[in-house]
Amino acid sequence: MKINFTMIKPKDHILVIFGASGDLTYRKLVPAVFDLFLQNLLPDNFAVLGLGRTHISNDEFRKKMIEGIKLFSSFKNTPLETINKFADLLFYYTFNTLNQDDYKNLKNELFKLNSTQNTKENFIYYLATPPSMYEIIPKYLSGNGLNNESNGFKRLIIEKPFGYDLETAKHLNKALQNHFNEEQIYRIDHYLGKETVQNLLVTRFSNGIFEPLWNRNYIHHIEVTSSENIGVGNRGGYYEGSGALRDMVQNHLLLLAGLIAMEPPVIIDSINIRNEIVKVFQSIRPIKENEVENFVIRGQYTESVIKGKLIPGYRNEQGVDPDSRTETFVALKFFIDNWRWAGVPFYIRTGKMLPTRVTEIVIYFKPTPHHLFASDKTITGQYNKLVIRIQPDEGLLLKFGMKEPGAGFKVQEVNMDFHYTELSDTYLPSAYERLLLDCMLGDSTLYHRGDAVEAAWTFVDPILKAWKNNPDIKVHGYPAGTWGPDITDELIEGNNLTWRYPCKNLTNDDTYCEL
Repeated sequence: MKINFTMIKPKDHILVIFGASGDLTYRKLVPAVFDLFLQNLLPDNFAVLGLGRTHISNDEFRKKMIEGIKLFSSFKNTPLETINKFADLLFYYTFNTLNQDDYKNLKNELFKLNSTQNTKENFIYYLATPPSMYEIIPKYLSGNGLNNESNGFKRLIIEKPFGYDLETAKHLNKALQNHFNEEQIYRIDHYLGKETVQNLLVTRFSNGIFEPLWNRNYIHHIEVTSSENIGVGNRGGYYEGSGALRDMVQNHLLLLAGLIAMEPPVIIDSINIRNEIVKVFQSIRPIKENEVENFVIRGQYTESVIKGKLIPGYRNEQGVDPDSRTETFVALKFFIDNWRWAGVPFYIRTGKMLPTRVTEIVIYFKPTPHHLFASDKTITGQYNKLVIRIQPDEGLLLKFGMKEPGAGFKVQEVNMDFHYTELSDTYLPSAYERLLLDCMLGDSTLYHRGDAVEAAWTFVDPILKAWKNNPDIKVHGYPAGTWGPDITDELIEGNNLTWRYPCKNLTNDDTYCEL
């Protein structure tokens, strides 16, 4: 099997996981570290120190993590002997995150492990905790000198959400930067770990057939869709305080738009790539509170029958307010006011309980100025389209016109496609596997930077305020299993243009649609 990772090994270090008794560590983090171990991508001297309030021994922690590896690793059939060898690198320490006095004992435990494992005082702190801990943990680590890089590196990884609105995002950034330098802070977004997301840069900047066309002169509009075919389940209480705009648009989907729209960086490195993304965010035309209804549509799924099964509406889900106005669907239109994209509409759409689970980007190229040939194509069929599929059925699809066999010049739309599954001899790392290795190597390219987080919130904040302050802005109902409110198509500029309605299958979508 061919591995597509760089073979540079990280420096010796300890990965310290706060909240190690939780689901994220069990399902994602330790299996991802194990996958790196199998590929010989961990340093020669390495350990994982799990921290949690649950009182368990090293052996009990290892036993649980072995179960997670067997279920969630990319290499599930690894011999138990090899898994046990990795498990010897796992340690656990019972610890109360809220107790300031416990951090002194943690420091002693950490340096004792550092001495036995010879990890040269290099520590990565992973906060697999509720966001309420994001200010407390760095403060107490700093108070005990555990942020000091005089001897060895100290890095801090935090999960989203990076704030609840612009004000809280600024507050969180300031709190973090009071105790750790920005270069030490890694804001993780698993979307950025996906191979197809990273391939956006390669598709754009390494192909002469795309880059010259990637501007206002040749592109009519761009769509970003991320749909889920499930509801909120037992997360209704959490989702009530979040909603689709905070949960998906502010971070994942705006970041995809940033990668699509960014200028070529001078060199491919963390600083230059993230500089260009921030420039895009700063160039997004603000949507004023009194304009929100013209640019943003929100919806909420209602009761429906799907494949003979009654699906409850969002307001009937556990933990949800019966009069809730929280959006489970949002579609918006915005513009990027710079030289490359002036006048080109960008559209983002995301929601729960839609027909299928799919994340994709669609580039609509402008049609030819004069139609020479007879065609049965629809209005949208007159636009060449490049579909970049993030998940599932990862790949690229190009739709363009060709002559039908026979007399005359009748045109039909045809597909040219590439699927990542065709690279059968190449191993595709999981998102957490890729991102953890990058942090170990000190590469923050695929992590959010503080100013980018604030710039994204600056765009989203007026929309949230408008919804909060103006009860007359509608929350449109849509039956579970449909593509959102009917009026969503009205956002799209152009004669009779609609959103693309994707299938689970990337190709042959004109023949069958798997949902």
